[in-house]
Amino acid sequence: MAASAVVVCTWSEGRDEVPALAEEVLTLGRRVSVALGSELHWLVPGPMPGGTSDVAGRHGVACVERIEHEKLQSFQPDAYVEALAQYCRDRSPKLVLFAQTFDARLIAPRLAGRLGAGVVMNVVDIDAGGGSLRITASAYGGDTRVGYDLADGVTYIMSVNANAVVPEPAPAASTPAARNVPVDLAAVEERIRVISRAETTGPRLEDAQIIVAGGRGLGEPENFKLVEELAQALGGMAAASRPIVDDGWTDPSRQIGLTGKISRPALYIAAGISGASQHMVGCSAAKTIVAVNRDPDAAIFRHARYGIVGDCLEILPELIRAAKS
Repeated sequence: MAASAVVVCTWSEGRDEVPALAEEVLTLGRRVSVALGSELHWLVPGPMPGGTSDVAGRHGVACVERIEHEKLQSFQPDAYVEALAQYCRDRSPKLVLFAQTFDARLIAPRLAGRLGAGVVMNVVDIDAGGGSLRITASAYGGDTRVGYDLADGVTYIMSVNANAVVPEPAPAASTPAARNVPVDLAAVEERIRVISRAETTGPRLEDAQIIVAGGRGLGEPENFKLVEELAQALGGMAAASRPIVDDGWTDPSRQIGLTGKISRPALYIAAGISGASQHMVGCSAAKTIVAVNRDPDAAIFRHARYGIVGDCLEILPELIRAAKS
């Protein structure tokens, strides 16, 4: 392996399929590796998702590397950090790119700290023209962009925002090599023990093509049923902003935003949601946003293609009636 290799690191998050964001990060990783004249490697700690080799070939990956160990069979942060640190010390990659999932937000900064490496979160683009690296990242909940010019000669850990890159296959497919990476995790003991892990079944918000989301403008918890009813009538999924999730109106698995799910639907209907930047991070990639809000100056209207100024408790029943007719 070349010392300057660009490494994309993903894991399956318990699903028997390639993670949804893997192809986005592989696309960005390939662009950077080509610009730097280095190889693109795909590192998979823990169980190998089905279809990895086919996806790797489509994206021009030179080598798929797997770290297989009993302590990596399920996500354990201490074990994952130590395994990746051993890998980086042994191979000195130029860049390690993560898809910014909930778990990666936990791993990337800790790995950088363990290595004494630079770390950039919320990455939306990497320019490697001329062999130097300039990173563009989102800041202040997505309200603005910040640029970083990186010094050469060290490893950098980066976490790429969801929906920052449109997945594109390589111009020519590759036949990636496969390699097992040995690690010693005998001394690793997890400092936090998970007593009960939430199990997600059925459709996911991240995959939904139609989402109807409710916020504080609904007024009362029982009014969230209007969001659920409209979502069902449209064949979509119901979601919520963080304030009403925090207040217990609905399950946290339905939260859209910076600290919730990142969605990319064809249609996103926001009912009674003000449009704070933290929420918009989770839905700004929607093809069409429809906003319903009583406040004509609500920030959500700056992002919406269609807007309805009015009480969502009056508008939603009409939309439900129209959807069912």
